[in-house]
Amino acid sequence: MKRRDRQDGNPIIQPAKKRGLVARFRANFLTGLVVVAPIGLTLWLIWTVTGWIDGWVLPWVPAKYQPDALLRTFFDIETRINLRGVGVVVFLVFTVIVGWAAKGIMGRSLIGWGESLVDRMPVVRSVYSGVKQVAETVFSQTEAKFDKACLIEYPRPGIWAIGFVSTKAKGEILKRLPGSEILTVFLPTTPNPTSGFLLYVPQSDVTLLDMSVEDAAKLVISAGLVYPAPKPATQAPTRTGRG
Repeated sequence: MKRRDRQDGNPIIQPAKKRGLVARFRANFLTGLVVVAPIGLTLWLIWTVTGWIDGWVLPWVPAKYQPDALLRTFFDIETRINLRGVGVVVFLVFTVIVGWAAKGIMGRSLIGWGESLVDRMPVVRSVYSGVKQVAETVFSQTEAKFDKACLIEYPRPGIWAIGFVSTKAKGEILKRLPGSEILTVFLPTTPNPTSGFLLYVPQSDVTLLDMSVEDAAKLVISAGLVYPAPKPATQAPTRTGRG
């Protein structure tokens, strides 16, 4: 209902206009798209990645041990069977066996010998070193993770940005900087939080947030569109450490 005031001060209530068929169709379509798109894209991604892994792994399996051949022999049929996911299972089993072997003395010796050969190849050495560092960073089980999400004033006082506290400053960095409490803060960029800036910020200028690191990352990736469930704040984002 819409309200419009008359000249004598009494309001006139007008009925709200009903949306047309096209507008209702468009609204329902967009609502359905919000529901269907994430599910569809997830299933498509799983199907595509599974097919890609199968296409990479199964050619290494002998023909008589191919899943399609085994099933046709077992059921005594001639129809070809497209069974996705077997390559993923083979890849997982192979990777687990390699990881188990790499923890042993023999496995470590073979890895060390192979890396010594790679170190003698200029171009291959650079590629292998970069890929190894990325893999260790992404998959390492002992990786140090961000402690807390925070707010800092960046790029100037009065403007706040979301950051992630990793550790307290140590060693030469702590000795060279004024103050005794310096935090290492990673300031991510939007919408790609894997790039950003490494900042050393006085602890008094850092406002810790109650939201988890995952929720803060979602907020950064979505450019501020996806907020976590509201929680009572323990500290207001106020300027500290400045006059």
